[in-house]
Amino acid sequence: MVSAIIVAAGKGVRMKGRMRKQYLDLSGRPVLGHSVMTFDACSLIEEIFIVVPEEEIDYCQNNMLSLLDLKTRVNLIPGGVQRQDSVYNGLQAIDKKTGTVVIHDGVRPFIHPEDLAACIFGAKDFGACILGIPASDTLKRVNKSGIIESTLFRENIWLAQTPQAFQYGLIVKAHETARRDGYTGTDDASLVERLGKDVKIINGSKFNIKITTQEDLDVARAVFNIEATSRPSDE
Repeated sequence: MVSAIIVAAGKGVRMKGRMRKQYLDLSGRPVLGHSVMTFDACSLIEEIFIVVPEEEIDYCQNNMLSLLDLKTRVNLIPGGVQRQDSVYNGLQAIDKKTGTVVIHDGVRPFIHPEDLAACIFGAKDFGACILGIPASDTLKRVNKSGIIESTLFRENIWLAQTPQAFQYGLIVKAHETARRDGYTGTDDASLVERLGKDVKIINGSKFNIKITTQEDLDVARAVFNIEATSRPSDE
């Protein structure tokens, strides 16, 4: 059994708008709606858990989910203080018989179905698998004063993305260990790494951007138009 957690409980502080970023319009559909539709279309996923701020559960249901034609069962789960807490809430809600869980940022609307499936199969083979892209820019380590301290060897550096897929028991153990230790990671894979477990990384897409600022939303609208022109015609 494969279950998915889509995290959409962020406050959207960097967006500086009245509406949370996950509900902003992207070509006629909320940003979060694009992510949900891709997961719904994946035949490998049997259940979806969307984590949102508790006070927005009704809003999400009435103003987004009810407008989507979904085949997969969707559950709305209240989020936590931080992203890591929100993911943990999702993990606690999942059927304990789940074999694989896929975790995704709801504000990454351009996840390709084939990449999602590859990530799931990777977790089945390796226990943990995430999407990412190799770094293409020169990377600098900088101190608090903005002075460059060193140049990093980029050939072995990747930029992590979501989705990230894990064997259910492994990711639960990773989260519970982090909670016990008071550790907060920047993504779920880092929690598994702390256990000394291998995490496989596979190629994602440069279009798989995370929308956190108004500039990101502007780029996302351009990406949507680019991808729309590359889709096969129904005619």
